[in-house]
Amino acid sequence: MIKQSAIALTIAAALHSAAVQANTISGVVKDPKGQPVANAEVDVIGAAAKTRTDEFGRFTLRNVPVREVELHLAARRFGHSNVKLSVPAAGLTDVELQLTPSSFEIIDVTASPLHASVTESALPVSVLVGDRLKMQQTTSLGDTLRKEVGVHSNFHGGVTSSPIIRGLDGPRVLIMQNGLDAGDASRIGPDHSVATETSTATQIEVLRGPATLFYGSGAIGGVVNVVDDRIPTDSTPRAEWLTELQSVDSAKLVAGSLVNGNQDYAVYLDGFWRDSINYKAPHDWMHRQDEHDHDHDHADEHDEHGRRIANTFSTSKGFTVGGSRLLDNGFVGLSYGRLEREYGIPGHSHGGEEDHAEHDEELVYADKKQDRLQLQSELFFDNPWLRQLNSRLAYTDYQHAEIEDGFVSTVFRNKSHEARFELFHQPVYDWKGGLSLHYKFSDFEAVGSEAFTPPSESTMLALGWMAERHFGPVLLQLGARAERVKISADRVLLPELDIHGHDDDHHDHDHDHDHGGVEIIRVFGVENKYTPVSLSAGVVWDFAEGYNLGLSLSQAERAPSAAELFSFGPHLGTRSYEIGSLFRLNADRDGFELNRDGFELEKSRNLDLTFRKFGGDFGLVLNAFYNRVDNYFYQRNTGLFAEYSHQHEDEHDGHDHGDHDHGGHDHGGELPVYLYVNEDVDLHGFEAQFIWQISAPYRLTIQGDYIRARLRAGGELPRTPPMRLMTELAYQGNHFDADLSISRYFRQDKTAEFEQASAGYTLVDASVSYRFNLGSQDLVAYLKAQNLTDELALVHTSFLRDITPLPGRSFAIGLRGSF
Repeated sequence: MIKQSAIALTIAAALHSAAVQANTISGVVKDPKGQPVANAEVDVIGAAAKTRTDEFGRFTLRNVPVREVELHLAARRFGHSNVKLSVPAAGLTDVELQLTPSSFEIIDVTASPLHASVTESALPVSVLVGDRLKMQQTTSLGDTLRKEVGVHSNFHGGVTSSPIIRGLDGPRVLIMQNGLDAGDASRIGPDHSVATETSTATQIEVLRGPATLFYGSGAIGGVVNVVDDRIPTDSTPRAEWLTELQSVDSAKLVAGSLVNGNQDYAVYLDGFWRDSINYKAPHDWMHRQDEHDHDHDHADEHDEHGRRIANTFSTSKGFTVGGSRLLDNGFVGLSYGRLEREYGIPGHSHGGEEDHAEHDEELVYADKKQDRLQLQSELFFDNPWLRQLNSRLAYTDYQHAEIEDGFVSTVFRNKSHEARFELFHQPVYDWKGGLSLHYKFSDFEAVGSEAFTPPSESTMLALGWMAERHFGPVLLQLGARAERVKISADRVLLPELDIHGHDDDHHDHDHDHDHGGVEIIRVFGVENKYTPVSLSAGVVWDFAEGYNLGLSLSQAERAPSAAELFSFGPHLGTRSYEIGSLFRLNADRDGFELNRDGFELEKSRNLDLTFRKFGGDFGLVLNAFYNRVDNYFYQRNTGLFAEYSHQHEDEHDGHDHGDHDHGGHDHGGELPVYLYVNEDVDLHGFEAQFIWQISAPYRLTIQGDYIRARLRAGGELPRTPPMRLMTELAYQGNHFDADLSISRYFRQDKTAEFEQASAGYTLVDASVSYRFNLGSQDLVAYLKAQNLTDELALVHTSFLRDITPLPGRSFAIGLRGSF
């Protein structure tokens, strides 16, 4: 598929007429005081022409179409600007353009097919970029984004944490690598790590709210797009590198990337290596354990060991190589990436909470490998109807094995391929837009004692339409998308499961176990087809200089994932027995039967209202949202417990793991039963961010978010993030930078049935860095501290809240450079 697409793109590029009339635009970019703006990006919307200003603010654009064009201007600490110009055959010279300073960092969003920045989108967007990205990057994507407004982490021991957007995660939040699905297994369980790397990323984009219009029903809750230069769009020589040491888990990191080439070709290379041991919990964790164990003397003797959370270590490495053919009207590029990661799986004990102390030192880890091939192109045309063709294609081969004390427990595999084509027309009565064709296929398989979901195939084919037009200061955005989704599984199991409540008279742990503690009643095949449809309308009104209002209305539908439908088995990574919506409790609540009503589409109606002030020394963004969802799929704690056992296999990829008993070994116990149900829910909340540039070097940021997620029939959704406030005071000088931040997570007592409230906590972080030059290199030496007060923090959104607190006081020292 990729080879055929590459040939098609090459032919399309060749068909582009070399005789297209083009010319140049030259001029200068200044601020309102007449001072030049250096390193400002100037590009022609809908064309390949782009450049940056020099130290005097001067620029020259080449290969500009001879017609009316629209220039886009962007620079750090300035608001973006669009300027329409009519280009004659002789070109334009001495053009003077102006940018207005902004208190916000305004970044273009590559995840949007139509051009947009964080202040030009009807849907709220956050972008983590530059120094903030380098200082906040961690092993996991969720923890990297934990300070972004509206984004929380489901903290899974820090090794596999995924982002939660407005209380939604899992299959509702799409994780992308350069605009395409990451192709891993992270959406079916929080103990499966995201197959991306933050240390080599150039920016991470977060679309808060339904982005189904562009990316499908898997983005009904939002999108996280990890962007790097693996397919370079220019050949400007540049390189970055980073090395860091951290105290709380003895973490070591080395990462680097480079781009080079000539006027016809560009090449890219990156690589990284991370290594860490089990992290230390706050000191108060020991007192909590003492109260649980009633063994103070024993804990004191092993304070260092007892403060480390078992199975939170991680070792990973990877590299990417890519290249592009640079054309007069765009580029065509190809990349290959390899990712290897071994990481602990915390909380993976057997036998329930009462046996945790006995088993919490069992070595349990995942061995993950991923190969990813990606093709990307942007081609611009100048003819009466065709304006631009964007293409993205990817093939991903993913596998991870879960290993317990040297024995393979379960192997997860996911082979996927994806293609998205976006065709844009020339403006028609000032309307810009086009069509998108999107195809995605996933072949997922889980084999072993914890294969809680059967092998399945998912296929999606979609057609989308998008359009926008400016009516003076008002930007109107419209879109629609229709999908055809097919989910099939050949071997869905309906077991006879021993379940009970803890107060049942027949509660007995001495059952005989077969097939992992269950007897298979039925094996059958399922093939479901869905047709989700999404509609969207958005308005952005620039009612004054540096101010705007955004309104987004959408109706979106989502097909349930295979895991939500077909799961039936123990998931020790979340300490639960998961059962899909294809099944339901029988009338006696002592077993399960088929549920013919468990196949509904999830339907949501969404309203987002945004106020922005981004000009001058004060910046303010206020978001309010309301999300009404019918047939919402979620895991409900039934209050029942399931007996289970499983046997480890003593092989992993055909390799022997030492002098183990070749018969394997058994574990067993009980787990709480979580059943996927679909009910009507309402989610609403707000997000606020205030930035004050006190003076040239000092900046104050205050932000907060609040989410309420309620069942329409009464009750709360489980693991809803608590209300949060954060304040940060930053200093940015010529050589020194420093910041101090305080984050308050409030008590969460809006809890679901069988869910306990979580105490509030306060985190204090700080950093200081020094910039200097060494030859041609720009270097930054830095020291950062997290959880300075050693606060004991239990994360309410985590399945492992009570056994994996946030890390204790930690210091990191690092050096990064660029040239």
